Formats: sequence, C-alpha cells, structure tokens
Amino acid sequence: MSKVVLITGGSSGIGKAIGEFLFDKGFTVYGTSRNPEKITNSVFPLIALDVRNAESIKQAVEKVISISKRIDVVINNAGVGITGPIEETPTDEMRNNFETNFFGPIEVIKAVLPQMREQKSGLIINITSIAGYMGLPYRGIYSASKGALEIVSEAISMEVKGFGINITNVAPGDFATKIASGRYHAPLIIGSAYEIPYGNTLSQMDEHVESGSNPDEMAMAIYQIINEKNPKLHYKIGAFMQKFSIILKRILPDRIYESVLMNHYKL
Repeated sequence: MSKVVLITGGSSGIGKAIGEFLFDKGFTVYGTSRNPEKITNSVFPLIALDVRNAESIKQAVEKVISISKRIDVVINNAGVGITGPIEETPTDEMRNNFETNFFGPIEVIKAVLPQMREQKSGLIINITSIAGYMGLPYRGIYSASKGALEIVSEAISMEVKGFGINITNVAPGDFATKIASGRYHAPLIIGSAYEIPYGNTLSQMDEHVESGSNPDEMAMAIYQIINEKNPKLHYKIGAFMQKFSIILKRILPDRIYESVLMNHYKL
C-alpha cells in the first residue's frame, strides 16, 4: 500500500517538486493551494487550504482522510518571505508572516495528529530555512518565524514520539523558486537611513534565489528522509557555504560572526 502524503503549498516551487517526485515514486500525493482551481498543470490532486485559516485546514485534512482513510506523511511546506528594516516593516506584515510560517504549520500538525495517533504512525516534515539558524539583516522576521518553527518542533517531537509519530525539520538554503516575487518587501523609502544598505541587500538576496539550487535536490532529500527508519530531528539542504555558516555561528564569538555576515552583505 502506497504511503499517503499531504503537502501544503504544493502548487509551485519546492512543494510542487516534492509532490511530483513522490508521485512518480508511487506515493499517493495530495497537494494544497489557496486557489487550486487556478492550477491546471498539477500531476497530483490539489485541495483548497489556507494555512492562516484553521477551518480550512480541518476541512482539507478531513477530505484526505475520507478519500484515503489515512495520512502517513505531512509536509509543512507553505510559507512566505518578508524583507525590510525592522523599523520600517509594518507590524501587521510581521504578524501575517508568523501566521503563515509558524502558526499555520502548528495548526496543520494539530489537525493531523488525531489520525496519526489512531494509526500509531506518522511523519511530519516541517520545511524551515537555513535562515532560521541566524538573524539575517533585513530578513529578521523571516529568520525568526522559521527559527521558531524549528524550536517548537523539538518540543512537539518529544510530546508525540510515544504515539509512533516522528517530527523532523528540513532547512533549505537558497533554491531557484518564485519566493522572491511572492515575498512581502517593505517599501524602499527614498531618503531613509536604510535606503542604500537595504536596497543593496535586497538586490543581493534576489540574486541568491535566482542562482539557487534545483528544487529537485529538496525532493530527493525528502524522499530519502521518508524512507529512513529513524529520521533525524534536523536536516540542512543547500550549498556547502550556506550549511557551513551554521557551523561558523556555533564556533565563532558572536561579534566576529556578526562581522562576517555584515561583510557578506556589504553593510
């Protein structure tokens, strides 16, 4: 019997690549999108789901269970980017980012746990970010939301392991997706104290995404994790230097590491 996989944000980018890869491997895949009726090229079914709406999540999970009678793997992939100086980023936009990147995945987890407990098995994979391991300039809210998901997942893992359920986090680096076009950008204000450094960093961030790794690398990694008997709690997927930056943070004094980041972003 093929495993049943639910992927939030499965209509494009990393989520779509993962879904197509697993579908080709014989998994029963359900993706989600806020507007699935607008997607005409998906090889696997898409279900309406907005991670900011608990009722929407409940209905989507119930639909999968009604069709397939189980959910074996949940991949919390839906997320949004946000950039800007903290001082000039509207607080409502910060809250919206956390609603999508942090509270959304938690609501999905809460919705699927009863079914997984009944099955006495399940795997929940949270797609976080290497950016969640460090506070990056002009990406502080994004870093915070992804870092928060990493930490809370450590707690949930201990709470549900006795039910036969595994929690794992997969932190990607820069991948060639449309996240740059979909993220919220705080306006670049002419004459602002941040105009030049923010503008330069924004251009650099977009270049990193455009030259990022192929999303198929993430799909292969997810496939391997699903097939592991005892998956690890944390995985990092991406270019060597992006993963190495996490190691540097562990071993360098704080201010030296801060200087390394500032030099990287030419601040």
